[in-house]
Amino acid sequence: MAFIISVLIVLLSLNGFNELARKEITFPWLNPLFRVVSLLLIDVTALLSGSYPALYLSVFKPVEVLKGTYTRNKKGATPRQILVITQFVASVAFIIGTLVVLQQINHTKNRPVGYNKEGLVQIPTFSTDFIGKQDLMREEFLNSGAVVSMATSSSPTTQIWSNRSGYTWEGKPEDLQEDLAWTEVSPEYASTLNLKILEGRDFSREFASDSNAILINEAAVKHMGLKNPVGTIIRASDEDNEQEDKLVIGVVQDVIAQSPYEPVKQGWYVFDKFENFSYFNVRLNPEKSASENLAVIEKVFKEHFPNLPFVYQFVDEEYGIKFRGEERIANLAGIFTILAILISCLGLLGLASFVAEQRTKEIGVRKVLGASITNVWQMLSKDFVRLVVIACVIAIPIAYFFMSDWLKEYTYRIELSWLTFVGASIGALIITLITISFQAIRAAKANPIKSLRTE
Repeated sequence: MAFIISVLIVLLSLNGFNELARKEITFPWLNPLFRVVSLLLIDVTALLSGSYPALYLSVFKPVEVLKGTYTRNKKGATPRQILVITQFVASVAFIIGTLVVLQQINHTKNRPVGYNKEGLVQIPTFSTDFIGKQDLMREEFLNSGAVVSMATSSSPTTQIWSNRSGYTWEGKPEDLQEDLAWTEVSPEYASTLNLKILEGRDFSREFASDSNAILINEAAVKHMGLKNPVGTIIRASDEDNEQEDKLVIGVVQDVIAQSPYEPVKQGWYVFDKFENFSYFNVRLNPEKSASENLAVIEKVFKEHFPNLPFVYQFVDEEYGIKFRGEERIANLAGIFTILAILISCLGLLGLASFVAEQRTKEIGVRKVLGASITNVWQMLSKDFVRLVVIACVIAIPIAYFFMSDWLKEYTYRIELSWLTFVGASIGALIITLITISFQAIRAAKANPIKSLRTE
């Protein structure tokens, strides 16, 4: 019966699980191996479940049982207690793991990205039809009223497509192996993205010399060992490199263009004088809705490029994609946590019912002698609380070991807090008390006269 119900649950939840895990799992109805494993699962589970009570009952001496002189062995409770502890070790470990994953995701989401991604849209411009039309499109978009600012770039805001090396500058460390993120941009790039200029100035079309100027980020200042970066002249160290010298005119705040869990890479923003752009970056008019602005932008786009599809990407959505893997882990961990807690509670509820049944006469005597419902509840609860406390003591170091190892994968990460472990333990205790309270209160409210008669 349990197998049939479990199959139905799997069938009902399979589509949702595939969507969550981004898998294409199908139910293996026709797979012979699935049928064999299913039959073995049912048989082995039944044999294991029945073997313990069978072995336990076979120890009884028939004469003692029939004479009524047989007394229960307290050692029989040990396996049940071990099972409860094992179940709650898994539950508490899952709770801690889920909390840590969620904390890591929120910690990274709250990390400053270095620009304003709200209302920022990027339009791919991979076709040769866009060549020579960036200034025209900027003017058209601005005149439409749907865009307040526009700039071009050789890579998307949320990625790094080009890395360069082979440059030298005054004071360059001898052992430095430069690896620089290289993005070619139009002069309006910093203002469109709302990049913060920390030193120097932004690009300007009023200065012809800016065609050989660059902006560098904070990470590049540290990587290059620059004490006074503004005014630094960058030269190509390779004699075959025909690039002209670059002048650093400003330093911008670090921008997260790759993984938000890793340090920001040292980068240069180079004046794009050869129209080597791959994206239009447009800042939508905040006084209108996004749908209104996009409808106007599409109309302007189609007027100039009628044969090209209008494709656009919200930068905040593209940035959000970077968290999908961790969010998927958090969602799956949350589901497994709920299942582990549910299984633990079922085991705890069964054990609580068993213990309450065994101690029916004792509860009746205590009530006759004046014990209150609260007294009986405390009597039945304390043993289970002790088991859960033991489970927490075991689960905490296990969870700490695995989650510490998981966090090592991220350079930008949280520090494990004792509050997480205490909170998970308190949560497990609350779940325990809620679970056993039903049986404890039910036993405490039973008529003592009836229980004493039957017992």
